[in-house]
Amino acid sequence: MLDSTPILLSALVILLLTLAMGLVRALNGPTLQDRMLSVQLLGTGGVAFLLIMATLLQAPALLDVSLVLALLAAVAAAAMTRREAIRD
Repeated sequence: MLDSTPILLSALVILLLTLAMGLVRALNGPTLQDRMLSVQLLGTGGVAFLLIMATLLQAPALLDVSLVLALLAAVAAAAMTRREAIRD
């Protein structure tokens, strides 16, 4: 069987870099739409990070945490969209 640990570790590093860039964009985004998209990126990247960590560490509790994070990211996007709709 192929040992996929190096591949998963390199995926984690790439995800961490993506999350760092998304965080910078969320803090410095010129418009609310840029910030909303970067928050969505943080949610999606965070879920992917947690799923890979659950696989590497063989911790099923991280699967539950990733599901909660996915739900929170969807609720945050809906709340920001509603806020913009009310403002306009």
